Amino acid sequence: MPPPRRFLAALKTVRVWIVLGVMAPLGMLLVSSFMLYELRQEMWARAEETSQNLLRVTETDIARNVEIMDLALRGMLAKIENPQVATAPESLRQLLLFDRVVTADGMGILVLFDEHGNGVLNSRFPPNAGGTFLDRDYFDVHRRNPDLGLYISKPYESRMSGAYTVAFSRRVNKPDGSFGGVVVATLKLSHFTQMLAKIGLGPAGTLNLVRQDGIQIVRFPYDVRDVGTDVSGAPVFQRIVKERNGRFVERARRDGVRRLFTFTQVGDWPLILSIGMSTEEIEAGWRAKALMIGLTLLALFGFAVLLALLCGRELRRREAVEAELARLSLTDGLTGLPNRRRFDEALHQALRAAARSERPLALLIVDADHFKRFNDRYGHAVGDEILHGLARCLSACLLRPHDLVCRIGGEEFGVILPDTDVEGAARVAERLHHEVATLALPAAGLPAGSVTVSIGLAEAAGTSPDELYRAADAALYAAKSAGRNRTCRAETRPAAAHLQLVAGSDVAFS
Repeated sequence: MPPPRRFLAALKTVRVWIVLGVMAPLGMLLVSSFMLYELRQEMWARAEETSQNLLRVTETDIARNVEIMDLALRGMLAKIENPQVATAPESLRQLLLFDRVVTADGMGILVLFDEHGNGVLNSRFPPNAGGTFLDRDYFDVHRRNPDLGLYISKPYESRMSGAYTVAFSRRVNKPDGSFGGVVVATLKLSHFTQMLAKIGLGPAGTLNLVRQDGIQIVRFPYDVRDVGTDVSGAPVFQRIVKERNGRFVERARRDGVRRLFTFTQVGDWPLILSIGMSTEEIEAGWRAKALMIGLTLLALFGFAVLLALLCGRELRRREAVEAELARLSLTDGLTGLPNRRRFDEALHQALRAAARSERPLALLIVDADHFKRFNDRYGHAVGDEILHGLARCLSACLLRPHDLVCRIGGEEFGVILPDTDVEGAARVAERLHHEVATLALPAAGLPAGSVTVSIGLAEAAGTSPDELYRAADAALYAAKSAGRNRTCRAETRPAAAHLQLVAGSDVAFS
C-alpha cells in the first residue's frame, strides 16, 4: 500500500529541514573560509608593507651614515693634499682635518695612517696610539687596489676603545701615485644597535646588515658572537645576494624560525640590509580569529548534526509507524493473515504476471463448513479459535514463498497459486482437506475432524480478477451444495462457467 499523501508531505518537509540544517552551516563555512582567506591576505599585505617601510627607513639612515663617513674621508684627503695644511702646526692640522660631527662619540674616530700602519693623526687619541695597524684588512686591500675607492672593513674589536667597530677607509697616494697610507673613519657597532633597537620587529624578528661577500657586520637582536661571522653559505643569504631587492618567506637555518625576509642593497654601497618578520607573529591575530570562527562553526555543525539526528530519528519512527499502519491495513487482525485488500492487490498482480509470462494461475476459495453453527453453539470465542486453526492449517499447506493465503471475509479464505495449473491446485486443495482434518479444539470438546472446509477452484484463462473470483466462488457454492467437505473446479469460459467436482474428503477425484 503506498504511503498516504500527508505522510509524504511530512517526509518531504523533514528532509527539507535536514538539508537546510546541513546546508546552512556549509554556507557559513564557505563564507567564513573566504573571509579568513581575505583577512589572512590583508594581514600579509600589511606585514609586507610594514617591513618594506621599516627597511626603507633603516636603509636610508645607514646609507646616510656611510655617506657621512665617505664625505669625511674625502674631505680629509683633500685637506691632506693641500700644501698649506701639510705645513701647518699639528694643533691646527687637527682642527682642520677632523669634523666635530663625524667625531661624535657614537661615530668613532678619524685616523690618518702612513704606509707603515702608524697613526699619524687621530681625532681622539694621541698619535701612534694602539701601535701599528698593518694587520687590519683595509691596509692590505688598499695597498693591492689603487682604484678601490671606499672600503668597508670586517667588524673588529678596537685596540684603542675596546668597542666592536667597523672601519670605512680610503687610500692615500703619494705625489708619485704610490701607496702612502689610508684614512679611516670608524663607526661603533653600538651605533647600529641603538638605532635598530627603536624598530619594533617582535620577539622573533631579526635585522641583518651584511657585506656582499657574506661577512656579517651586525645582527639585531645583538649577540657579540654574530660579529664578523661568514654567512655566505646560508641559503637565505645566497637568495638575497641573487635577487638584491625583494622579499620571500624562508626558514632560517640559524634558529629554524620561518620568516618573511625583506631585503635591499644599502644605497650604492656593498652592503645588504634585510629584515625578517616571524610568520607566526604575522599570523598570530589571524590565527586567533580563525580559532574563534572555527569554534563557532564547529558548534553550528554540532547543532546541525544533532538536529539532523533528531529529525532522522523522528523520521525513522514515523516511517516505522506508517509501515506498521500499512501492514495492519493489509493484515487481518484476528488471524494475522493478509486481508481482503491485500488479496485484491495480490490477485491483480498475479494475473498481470501470468499474462506477461503466459504461465498458469489458480485460485482457491476456502470456506469453513457450518461455521455459524459453531458460533451459535460454542460462542464466538470458539469461532475465533476455529478461524485461527484454519489460518494455521492453510499456511502450513503452502510450500512455495510466492503462494499466498488471505482471509477475505468471515470464515472465507482465498489462496492464490501462481505458476500452478488445475492439477497442481487440486493437489494443494487435497492437502488442505487433510490438514484441516487434523484440527482439534480440546478446550471446546471438538476432536479432530469436527471442522471441515469446502473449496472452490478456478484457473485463470484470460479472465479479469472479478471474473476469476466469481468463478472460484461459484465453484465453492457448488461444493457446498454437493454436501460440503469437498473441492469443486470451475472451468472459466468467456460465455459461462462449467462446474466440475474435483475432490473431497469423502469423494474420490473424478
